[in-house]
Amino acid sequence: MGRLPAAVDAELDRRLGPVDAELRRRFPGERDGRQPVHTVYVPADRCHAGLAARWGAEALAALRDNPPLPYPDELHERVVAKLRREPIEDLRIDFEDGYGVRDDDVEDAAARAAAGALRGGLGTPFAGLRIKSLTEPVRRRAVRTLDVFLDALLDGVAEVPPSETFVVTVPKVSVPEQVRAMVLLCERVEAAYGLPAGWLRFEVQIETPAAVLGPDGLATPAILIGAAQGRCVGLHYGTYDYSAACGVAAAQQSLAHPVADFAKAVMQVAAAGTGVRLSDGSTNVLPVGDTAAVRAGWALHAGLVRRSLERGFYQGWDLHPAQLPTRFAGTYAFFRDGRAAAVERLRAYLDRRSTGILDEPATARALAGFLVRGLDCGALTETEVGFDRAGLAAW
Repeated sequence: MGRLPAAVDAELDRRLGPVDAELRRRFPGERDGRQPVHTVYVPADRCHAGLAARWGAEALAALRDNPPLPYPDELHERVVAKLRREPIEDLRIDFEDGYGVRDDDVEDAAARAAAGALRGGLGTPFAGLRIKSLTEPVRRRAVRTLDVFLDALLDGVAEVPPSETFVVTVPKVSVPEQVRAMVLLCERVEAAYGLPAGWLRFEVQIETPAAVLGPDGLATPAILIGAAQGRCVGLHYGTYDYSAACGVAAAQQSLAHPVADFAKAVMQVAAAGTGVRLSDGSTNVLPVGDTAAVRAGWALHAGLVRRSLERGFYQGWDLHPAQLPTRFAGTYAFFRDGRAAAVERLRAYLDRRSTGILDEPATARALAGFLVRGLDCGALTETEVGFDRAGLAAW
């Protein structure tokens, strides 16, 4: 035995107990459940029954009309099956930039119609709406749209939609006060509609410089997450608003630009361990037009999808049906390319044998997480992985 008195342990517990509790609250770890590989933004007045099936059919038509395939042949069966089964994983009914400013009665009608379509089934496992921002010119319209939409969505329903499948996107957030206001709005909505406390959750779009670095020099995303009181489930990068605000010329605006990489690095560090998920932005270069233009668009999109995945952004935005083939093919290729090495390294770690790479527990958890994501998106099967999803997720 050493010379330290037993009272030292109790003294440290007294000092660090509150710190331990605060760390657990702020950094609960990765959230359970599947993360969609993309979010599709569709203007509210274009959201109708059968939307997902129509997008899938248009994506398949783009493949048919612009050969050869924009990905290796071995992925084709898997991509086609996905486009037929689940072409849109996460839909955002857009009342902001994609919808624009309309008369109040027109937007009210669109909100009711879109909510009715969602009630009837749009064919996506995840969905939500993007309201207008909480800045002064459109704040009341944002609140009104959310209220009208939820009134139509929830009127007379026996059960509310699962909280895990519905989310509100809040654009153009710049300061923590806007997030705190959104928390207050969520509380008022839950009280008005008799919803369970904490049911309404939201994503924050990072698309202003102040949302990355505040005037006090602090990293704003970390403060935004804290201000959300557990209701923020995602940070989404807004490629074009952010790039323009930073003075990047239109021709150079891209989610691969250095200003984008800086913003997303700050987001990534701020969200690490909090359970808040990240999404990269979009490309506005669409695979449309003649075959040469379509294939150029596919090549660009496929490269951006892979780039985001390699940097730890497992979700992105898609804006057009013809982007779906390269979204799924690029995602599947990423996980299939890494499958064998991940499985071998994880098995070696569990068997306590060397493969020439000395993995630590954190890396083993990352290997398991990689395989879980591959299973969730359909890139891999449990047979190919050799582990069941539940066992991997328990890591």
